[in-house]
Amino acid sequence: MATQAFEDIAETFEFLDDWEDRYRHVIDLGKAMPPLDDSFKVHALKVQGCASQVWLRPMVEGGRFDFQGDSDAMIVRGLIAVLHALYAGLPLAEVAKVDAMQELGRLGLNDHLSSQRSNGLRAMVQRIQETASCG
Repeated sequence: MATQAFEDIAETFEFLDDWEDRYRHVIDLGKAMPPLDDSFKVHALKVQGCASQVWLRPMVEGGRFDFQGDSDAMIVRGLIAVLHALYAGLPLAEVAKVDAMQELGRLGLNDHLSSQRSNGLRAMVQRIQETASCG
């Protein structure tokens, strides 16, 4: 069910044996992501339930879901990039069918994120799925 972009990340994670290398890879994914324009860092786009500041700007074009995102924490920016790889370009109806926690579990993130980060990640997934269902 995952996109090819997410499968590429999963393959890279299989290649990287050490969790520290995986952690750095997530951060690098976040660094490579274009920043969210400050004009979109508003309360309406802020994700509640995250320890860091997180903004997600959903976009729907041609019936396909996409979003831009940003955070003040580098690891969270990386997690946003991973979620972008998981969801971007999917038809709206497919977004809700993605079992994000299972897919992210393939990366081993569940075992290596603090409970606050895990809660924030779930909050981002919930925001994405709610937004897509309102399409």
